[in-house]
Amino acid sequence: MNSVDALLARPFTTLTLAEKMRVKELGPDRPDIIIGWYEKKTWLCSSVSKNALFCFPCLLFGGEAVWTKVGVTNVKHLADKTKKHEATQSHMESCLQLALLGNTNILQQLDEGHRALVQKHNEEVDNNRDILSRIIDCMRFCGGFELALRGHDETENSLNPGVFRGRLNLMATIDKAVEDHFKTAKVFKGISKTIQNELLDCMLTVAREFIIKELQSTEYVAIQADDTTGVSTHCQSVLIYHYIDGSGEAVERFYGFSKLPDSRAETVAAALLKQLEAVFPPGTSKDKLIAQSYDAASATRGAHGSIQKLIRDVYPNAHYVHCCAHQLNLIMQQAVSTIKEVKVFFAGLSGLSAFFSSSPKRVEVLDLVDKKRVPRASATQWTFNSCVVNVVYENREAFIDCFDEIRSGNFDASGICEANRFLHMLEGDRQFLFFLFLFHKIMPHVDILYSQLQTRETDSVAIQRFTTNFITNINTVRGSITDLWPELPEKSQLPRSTRETLERLAHEVCDIILAQAQERFAFTNHLVSATLVQPDLFPAHNKHFPMQALKEAVEAYPMLQKERLKTELSILYTREEFCGAKDASGLLQKLLENNLHECFSETVSLLRIIVTTPMTTVESEGSFSALKRIQIFLQNTMAEDQLNALAMLSIEKRLIGQIPHFNHRTIELFAQLKDRRADFLYKQ
Repeated sequence: MNSVDALLARPFTTLTLAEKMRVKELGPDRPDIIIGWYEKKTWLCSSVSKNALFCFPCLLFGGEAVWTKVGVTNVKHLADKTKKHEATQSHMESCLQLALLGNTNILQQLDEGHRALVQKHNEEVDNNRDILSRIIDCMRFCGGFELALRGHDETENSLNPGVFRGRLNLMATIDKAVEDHFKTAKVFKGISKTIQNELLDCMLTVAREFIIKELQSTEYVAIQADDTTGVSTHCQSVLIYHYIDGSGEAVERFYGFSKLPDSRAETVAAALLKQLEAVFPPGTSKDKLIAQSYDAASATRGAHGSIQKLIRDVYPNAHYVHCCAHQLNLIMQQAVSTIKEVKVFFAGLSGLSAFFSSSPKRVEVLDLVDKKRVPRASATQWTFNSCVVNVVYENREAFIDCFDEIRSGNFDASGICEANRFLHMLEGDRQFLFFLFLFHKIMPHVDILYSQLQTRETDSVAIQRFTTNFITNINTVRGSITDLWPELPEKSQLPRSTRETLERLAHEVCDIILAQAQERFAFTNHLVSATLVQPDLFPAHNKHFPMQALKEAVEAYPMLQKERLKTELSILYTREEFCGAKDASGLLQKLLENNLHECFSETVSLLRIIVTTPMTTVESEGSFSALKRIQIFLQNTMAEDQLNALAMLSIEKRLIGQIPHFNHRTIELFAQLKDRRADFLYKQ
């Protein structure tokens, strides 16, 4: 039917529409007359009987006789002949007609009734999309302020329908379109639990697609991660990306939580690697991931090593760095809390703080006994445990008097019961007191190390000295554990086996802290490299070029060209206008604004690495806090995707507002999820 002989015998114009569509579907007939040209020219066809080449579109719709009736039999200079034919107007028009054949339904164009129906359908789609966009706005409002979407009673006449329904009801009182929708809509109202969950899924997809697009276009990427347990007691892994966006600004983006069956290193690493695949799919380069930072998760070890090692096995440039926003006292406390007895000790401290924070009347009694307040538990817990250890150690007698006063005073039964428990803990719980005295000796050294690392003017020698001093001090504490017993109040006759067990646990605590320090600060080249582009050090570098820092930077980041980088930095150190930059990020912005990214290409690359590496960021702690707050109103049946969507709306509400046409993109995804009784897709 599509052969040259058949089309010459029965012209294409005489065929029915169905036959024409069949010929188009079959395409040009191509017997093996000439080899290699069919792939070069898709419009070529041929006839065995005529032993000639023809133009398929022109054969159908008319054109040059040599290509439609006679055929080209002499293939000499065929390249020139085909090129000349392609340039003719008749060939172009024939190709256009063939391409449009069947795309336009003439009957549909002529049918005015159908046109009216399409117009009415599209007007209904406009109305449905407008209402859906307002519903999305309400959900974004609730998510942004971490308000529960659903209430206890969402019936039509409920007085407590929840914030989401309440805001929609308020909108209906001031917007007639919304009011009419809720009064007349029988097919789609948009307020059911299923619709809410589907919209949350779509919003999460739109936000993640935007983040992934930014990540794939940036030069370097770093990650921050941790594992935490929410209100529902499920272990969650949280992932945050740190990178430079299209405007040259360093940004942190929350990506999502992953529910974990356990907190083993292999489990957490597998969850992170699965999330990273969205940015680095199989077959793509893994070199742009240059840093990984963890809080307590780094303490989790598995059969094959720590989390950071498992990640680096896949992403070789992902150096394990300590983020200065990760408070060392919290990290060490979480690390040693892998020991059951230590975990119980810190739980007791937290309970003591919560006992006073929940009642002004109890605080009043404490003020009468002693003016030293116990620190209030913080959502991020940065310095909470260290402070509580010191306060309880230094004011133990005052707390005993306070609890004794509460126990004998006019308080409720639960308060008296708790006070009696804490009184026993501070007076006679030898295990608690042993760990209190132990951590009172350990925590100050952790705080000192943290404050030393916050100094901007740091180098490898200073970092090594700080870490060595810390290890020496902890070893000193470890060697004097047996000396704690005489210091304990009212020395008791503990069984020898109990004392040996506690001493063994204390040694284990010190060993974990030492291992954490050595692993966490094994790589410090990023801090040393940062001094190369620290503007306030430029005058000193101009007098004495920091060759050692340059050497360590190139060793850590082999993608840098040492000699060119040295030349570029030497020039920058002599220019006063660059010394005025506030920090590395400001210097990067100044170079980009003045179009110097090519002239100082190696310096810009180093700046991007330094700005991307999480040294002083705090976004991950905010994410953990957001998880805790969000899960307060989540039901246990809430799916992981909805939890991620609510967290995304809360943590990244500024980003959500910056995504172009966010509501439109969400509606497009929502409309394509499945066939719906309400219309959200336009007709042509």
